[in-house]
Amino acid sequence: MTKILIVDDIQGWRDYNSNIVQELYENPEIVTADSAKNAYDILLSGENFDVIITDLQMEDDFLPKFAGEWLIEQIRTFSRYMNTKIVIISASFNARRIAEAMHTECIPKSTALKCLSAYKEVLDIK
Repeated sequence: MTKILIVDDIQGWRDYNSNIVQELYENPEIVTADSAKNAYDILLSGENFDVIITDLQMEDDFLPKFAGEWLIEQIRTFSRYMNTKIVIISASFNARRIAEAMHTECIPKSTALKCLSAYKEVLDIK
């Protein structure tokens, strides 16, 4: 069973990404968080995830970084997440540049809304 953490401050996006994940994986276990801080607390609890999908622009506590950038930096400190696929799904104009710099995948929210194949590509689903 694939276990996935979805992080976004907007309930509609958490629901949308959960629906896409349910369509792409057979019986995935989905955990959601509404902020980078909440996601970090979930990570601290010891849960293991195969995929983490995160927004960039959430709470403002981490300026000048986006909250999602901070979260990815924290994820990288856990050895158990070394092989975890991280996907940024964001409307930020510089999301692709940030994803490249952080060695993660990226789907712009405008693409996520209309292109299921973008999810399949970044999640390596045939």
